[in-house]
Amino acid sequence: MQSKLHEHNTPQQLLSRLLEAQSQSANGDPLLSRQGAAAYLGLSPRTLAIWASTGRYGLEFVKIGRLAKYRRSSLDRFIKEGVK
Repeated sequence: MQSKLHEHNTPQQLLSRLLEAQSQSANGDPLLSRQGAAAYLGLSPRTLAIWASTGRYGLEFVKIGRLAKYRRSSLDRFIKEGVK
């Protein structure tokens, strides 16, 4: 699920998203930073940033404030399905 790039969130919304993300991570689906996700996929962080801003390939990410986080399950699904 992609978030709008310039969406403004209240502190309560950011906290809620952070807690949700931590909950997902605690349930065995860790969140990776853009750098971690790039290393996992063998890409540069800049490539992932471009894909996120253009919507290319539909790779799901979670925005927490200014940070983009990637669920490992989303990365695994992306690898399994291959680039189309």
